[in-house]
Amino acid sequence: MVAQFLGLKLRLMGNAFRRSPWQVFGLVLGVVYGGVITVLAVSALVAARLVTDVDAVHDVLVVLGSIVVAGFLLLPLLFGVDDTLDPRKFALFGLPNRVLSTGLLLAGLVGIPSFVLIVCSAATVVTWSRDPMTTIVALVSAVLVVATCVLASRVSTALASFLLATRRSREAGGVVATLLLVLLAPAVLLLVTVDWGRDGLGALSGAASWMSWTPLGAAWSAPGAAASGDLGRALLQLLVAVATVGLLWLVWDVLVSTVLVTSPRRARTKAYHGTGWFGRLHGGPTAAIAARSMTYWGRDPRYWVSIVMIPVIPVFVIVALLLAGLPSHYVSLVPLPLVCLFLGWSVHNDVAFDGTAVWLHIVSGTRGIADRVGRLFPPIVIGIPVIAIGSIATTIAYGDWAILPTVAALSGAILVIGLGLSSISSVLFPYPATKPGDSAFTQPQTSGASAALVQSLSFFAILLLASPVVVFLVLGLVVNPFWLGVAPVVAVIIGFACLFGGLWAGARLFDRRGTDVMAFATRNG
Repeated sequence: MVAQFLGLKLRLMGNAFRRSPWQVFGLVLGVVYGGVITVLAVSALVAARLVTDVDAVHDVLVVLGSIVVAGFLLLPLLFGVDDTLDPRKFALFGLPNRVLSTGLLLAGLVGIPSFVLIVCSAATVVTWSRDPMTTIVALVSAVLVVATCVLASRVSTALASFLLATRRSREAGGVVATLLLVLLAPAVLLLVTVDWGRDGLGALSGAASWMSWTPLGAAWSAPGAAASGDLGRALLQLLVAVATVGLLWLVWDVLVSTVLVTSPRRARTKAYHGTGWFGRLHGGPTAAIAARSMTYWGRDPRYWVSIVMIPVIPVFVIVALLLAGLPSHYVSLVPLPLVCLFLGWSVHNDVAFDGTAVWLHIVSGTRGIADRVGRLFPPIVIGIPVIAIGSIATTIAYGDWAILPTVAALSGAILVIGLGLSSISSVLFPYPATKPGDSAFTQPQTSGASAALVQSLSFFAILLLASPVVVFLVLGLVVNPFWLGVAPVVAVIIGFACLFGGLWAGARLFDRRGTDVMAFATRNG
């Protein structure tokens, strides 16, 4: 039965080369990439055999090996994987659970990632072949590493196929994964700045000292402990690795038994009662469009995924500025204006998000000013508390309450400048966007250079118009505090001029270009 599972997996891999040419090209590229990684890793592991500093080799392997195990465990769970050998596909064959779980586990050894893992794990035996006992420990550890990674991958894939069955759950998982990757960026930047020649080994040693006793690094650490003469520590770490494999096997066996008798998750249809925002906002067309926009921003993944990402963007900038040596009190002035910048810019293509539904505004004779003002209601509702709370937090972080009016004025000016310009660009330069009902992570293929040009121009136009306020803020901080009083006045003048000017121009354009907007929506709907 195991041979049949292995043969099935091999046939599935072979059939992958019968797809479209571009898919075959991607597969070949993956094979080549895996081969290059394997050759480089094996060469490094064999060369490590000649290194006399056993502790340094041990620390490097434990840290890198722990990252590999974490990748096998987390990547399928965060991003989701199309499992070609999903246990539920074998539910009608009447196979015993233990036979099915064993066969599917061994079939997991067939694949490019597993092949790279097996070869590299075998190469670690060469790395630690310094004496007979260490070689035996390295051989056992290599088997445990492969078993741990394959089991972790199978468990996380099974959980992902069960938990991420609906599109909404996959989008939520994608958001979490993206946030984790973004939050890892500061760590990567920090690693880049480390003086590895002086402090690198110390940092690795500190990380390896605790990773070596975790399920992630115990199997990688045992051969190094044996090579350094601490056989007792090596045996204890092997015991941790064996316990990890045993626990993962039990979880995998239970998962197989569970998914065989559990129906796939279905997307729940949420029942909404009442009229929602339409009942809260009373009035004419402007209030109706504002209510519709608030509903979209709360329910449509295309909006809330973008909103979730906005507060994370300043993390990159803050870390980069701190690593560049800029004083922390100056860096504290950056996050709030940056959040307001992206919040105001977020509606620069709002008309395209409506798709063909925008015809309701056109055929009903809705005035352009009602459409323009109504669409700005959600970012204003979000922006007011963000600016109020963020300005106080920024002032506290900076340590001088004299900058509070200037920070609030600058942030507000950036927000309303972005909203004013977006009122023009969303009518004058719409470009294809993700269609209503599609995943927030899909992008239309027709969105090319024109989309990038519109995004760039609208983004940098906000920065250009807000630059006088930024200049006065800088002058007030480094030259004379007098300019801190000028900056809010300039911010109010420029901000409201751009907001009302953008609303007026956008309304005129919407009234005149209704047929063009509808033609665009029809082409890309």
